[in-house]
Amino acid sequence: MGIEQRRHPRREVVGRVEVFDTIAEQTVGVLGDVSAGGLLLIASSPLPDDALFQLRFSLADEGRPLPTIEVGAHVLWQAPAGAPGQYYVGMRFIGLAPEVARLLENWSQK
Repeated sequence: MGIEQRRHPRREVVGRVEVFDTIAEQTVGVLGDVSAGGLLLIASSPLPDDALFQLRFSLADEGRPLPTIEVGAHVLWQAPAGAPGQYYVGMRFIGLAPEVARLLENWSQK
């Protein structure tokens, strides 16, 4: 197995956490994993390449809900997932507020 080369450790999301596009006002998928630098989205359709999104989602820490997170995100890559009609979409966060960056950094390191 290879050595992890990411700048930020990522944490798999347990359960179903929906990701909402605040501009289109619709759900775009569910979270696969999250780090302080980005996320893996499991989408039900491909997203435009190199697109920018304003996303909102909620995480829990040891069963306790955390404040709702709103982030700008940039599509880096995407590929068909194992299930028909699903796509993995890798996104990086852009323009994170310092408090959101701290919250994600703390959450992803647990």
